[in-house]
Amino acid sequence: MKNNKVLRWIPRILMLVIVTLLFVYPFWWMLVNSLNTNAQVFGQPRLLPQGWKFENYVEIFQKQPFALHYFNTILVAVIGTLGNVFISALSGYGFSRIHFPGRNALFILLLTALMVLSLAACGAKDDSKADNGGETATTEEAAATYKSLMDRENEILSENTDLWEKVFLAADKGMAMIEDGKNYGDFLLDTIESAKDQFSDEEYALLKKSAQEISEIENQLTELEKQHPEILNEETDANGDVQKFPSFEGKDLDGNEVKSDELFSANAVTVVNFWFTTCNPCVGELSELDALNKELAKKGGALIGVNTFTLDGDEAAISEAKDVLAKKGATYQNVYFASDGEAGKFTTNIFAYPTTYVVDRNGNIVGEPIVGAITEEKQAETLQKLIDQALAADMG
Repeated sequence: MKNNKVLRWIPRILMLVIVTLLFVYPFWWMLVNSLNTNAQVFGQPRLLPQGWKFENYVEIFQKQPFALHYFNTILVAVIGTLGNVFISALSGYGFSRIHFPGRNALFILLLTALMVLSLAACGAKDDSKADNGGETATTEEAAATYKSLMDRENEILSENTDLWEKVFLAADKGMAMIEDGKNYGDFLLDTIESAKDQFSDEEYALLKKSAQEISEIENQLTELEKQHPEILNEETDANGDVQKFPSFEGKDLDGNEVKSDELFSANAVTVVNFWFTTCNPCVGELSELDALNKELAKKGGALIGVNTFTLDGDEAAISEAKDVLAKKGATYQNVYFASDGEAGKFTTNIFAYPTTYVVDRNGNIVGEPIVGAITEEKQAETLQKLIDQALAADMG
């Protein structure tokens, strides 16, 4: 008999547990994400915080006067409640104790007026918020989220550099890095899958998980760029300072000395294209890059190439690069420098080719690097926007 009672209670208990979880989980999710970074919020859902960033609470109170907001809310709520209770008590007493013609109609009219006024007040409050600060707050939040996502992607790629170097070396250098409808994370996933035999099961799982997260981040970055194109401003480093293109002293392929400071300061905008000789997408865009260089020259700008095979002045690589450039009719300047210098180390951290940077007259990197050939529509549009941005800043 007791067993039957227990069995009858099991479904009820399970139902209560499920309903409780449905109500509790959203609050738990908010609590967990309040202790994560923006990038982690948009990453894989987790039941526990990844970083336990209690400083988030300090930061939010520094950015917004929440103490004042709470005080105003409590003050308005208390005064409004006391006022409503007082007026409602007087009105209620009058309607219940005093009988007069039209009492019911007046009561209904009063209730209707109170409801309309309450709704109008709420609507006006929301509209005021939207008009006064909604757009600015949204833009600032988007910019902060964008930076956090970029930081997270860079963090992923810097966590296991040896493994990522193996991935890059295993990549098919003849295929486009970024194809239409795909992103850099998808390229990494395809490369990891094709080279899975080179990794242990643990390494393969780690790389695949990381590449999937990068793919998700890239999708979010693309969406943010569409919704808030204004966030594609000057690239900043982890401290929020403008990031300089690494300085170098090298030579062009004809042996003429080239200094980055002199190069950038002489041009309103400089487009720097990283490529290598056996990369088909790289070679495929050389003609378009040459045409772009001629267009930039009319506006006080220039385009230079950096063939990564030619670093340290490798004579055989220089000869091959010059042959490829000549066959494509590309006459713009290509340079090389020491691989152990600042610019050389910067180059070794580029994992996708071709990659193009836009640099202003002060040597600052403008926006984010463009990964993929500019023969693709999306890359061409992004590059032109960054060039226009640098030219406008130089004129203004």
